[in-house]
Amino acid sequence: MLERPEGDTWLGLSGDPLPLDEISRWAVSPRCGAVVVFDGTARDHAPGREGVDLLEYEAYEEHVVPRLAAIADEIRVRWPEVGRIALVHRVGPVAVGESAVVVAVSAPHRGEAFDACRFGIDTLKATVPIWKRERWRDGESWGLEAQHLVDVGELDPGAG
Repeated sequence: MLERPEGDTWLGLSGDPLPLDEISRWAVSPRCGAVVVFDGTARDHAPGREGVDLLEYEAYEEHVVPRLAAIADEIRVRWPEVGRIALVHRVGPVAVGESAVVVAVSAPHRGEAFDACRFGIDTLKATVPIWKRERWRDGESWGLEAQHLVDVGELDPGAG
């Protein structure tokens, strides 16, 4: 299970169900009037893949937290008023309807909270070494063909 952080950043991987409600409550900060939470859940289909019944995630674990930290650092550079940031991802099997990834950001105002949260999930998907296997009615795939990881510094500085 993920341990609740003592600071303003919650990063990690978990083989257990993600504590969405706890993360949402934790993200609240007295100086922030907005909390935006992205909850990426396993769905029952993908393009050309009907009947998805299971996702499974693997990670290059020793590289995940440093890359998540780089994302959090970049969020704080782009949106200096941000309060709390959570970037957490499941590993192992994830059933349809369960959370695979949770990104939460608190900020004084909704605009920066939305923008920072969107940047967080988009950058996580582009830079963190986590791979997904989908199992569906007619087959399965690790989906490696669609993923090319980059470093946070390689992203367009104007994005977000």
